[in-house]
Amino acid sequence: MGKGDKRSKRGKIWRGTNGNSRPKKKKANGEKKPA
Repeated sequence: MGKGDKRSKRGKIWRGTNGNSRPKKKKANGEKKPA
């Protein structure tokens, strides 16, 4: 966990990447999509 962790939300924000923990869609509280 942390800025260096590319799998965490923080790390994705820091890197500017997107993924499961940081979806591209702009949602007020979109952490994870339901299955």
